[in-house]
Amino acid sequence: MNFSALDQSPRLLMEADLTPLQGSRFQPTGFPDLGAATYDGPGDHQRMLLVESAQSMANRLELVCWDKVEDDWVTPLEGLPLIKVTDKDGEPLTNSVQEAHRTNSPYILEGNDTTVLDLLKGELAGMEEGAVDIRKLARVLLRYDTNALIHGVFLAKKELAGGRLRLPRVLSAFIEADDVKEAQSGGVKNDHINPSGETARGFGNVPFARTEFSAPKITAYFNLDLAQLRGFGLGIEAESLLIALALYKIRRFLEIGLRLRTACDLKAADLRVTRPTGFELPTTEDLAATLPKLIDTVSAAGGFPVDPQERVTTIEWTGAAKKGKKQGD
Repeated sequence: MNFSALDQSPRLLMEADLTPLQGSRFQPTGFPDLGAATYDGPGDHQRMLLVESAQSMANRLELVCWDKVEDDWVTPLEGLPLIKVTDKDGEPLTNSVQEAHRTNSPYILEGNDTTVLDLLKGELAGMEEGAVDIRKLARVLLRYDTNALIHGVFLAKKELAGGRLRLPRVLSAFIEADDVKEAQSGGVKNDHINPSGETARGFGNVPFARTEFSAPKITAYFNLDLAQLRGFGLGIEAESLLIALALYKIRRFLEIGLRLRTACDLKAADLRVTRPTGFELPTTEDLAATLPKLIDTVSAAGGFPVDPQERVTTIEWTGAAKKGKKQGD
């Protein structure tokens, strides 16, 4: 797969038009103490709505790439390095793909099993003072948790360069709607046994209001930061793998990941490139066929171990490590 057409572009920008799968209403993401995120748009100040945030989209782009039954990547991505966490009985507990902070998950860095923390301390030694070596950090993440290079990571441990190791997202995304109108409705939680029961304890009939939205235009936006990716200095093989992985995430999300909530089930039109002009996106099928070859190529080039089993770092969670006493206690 040839991505040379992107060599002179700092970003790869993509969009897809979305519409409700049924009807015209949809339910946006909600925020504590805020509710739906509406705002005035530029120009004519039409009312806009954030349907899905960048934080949520980052998680959803990975969710469609994970096989929960097999506790592994979906087939085209098998062999990508990651960190798995088991319970004391050896059963799957979590992993660095599903964890909110990826490699920086407390289940990875704050447990009694310090395998990953010790690995990172050894690999990233020498950056306690002075400028952080981003390229060195990128090489380490490529070897142990490749996906974190795309998702972004903040290793907020003082033992690791004083908590200064961070990478912004290479792939970011969000969904917004234009010229939105509220669709007000409501309902009642019925208690057919005791309608006048104590509602604070879950009894009784409880009426509620519901706000959904309609919009003439809903758009999913995707931004792949090629300049940052190239800045990692990982070489053409790893760069091609990361670009293909990012595009595969986007394709999978638009095909199978658009049921965002019970009342927000969307469908997508064709994904289009807005910058650079002339770049033709590979299909899901092409990406699925090429990714295993790219994974093998990066492995052969020394990006991560040749043996796929050695690309999975497994640790055991037996509880949070006890905090050491302060000096003088």
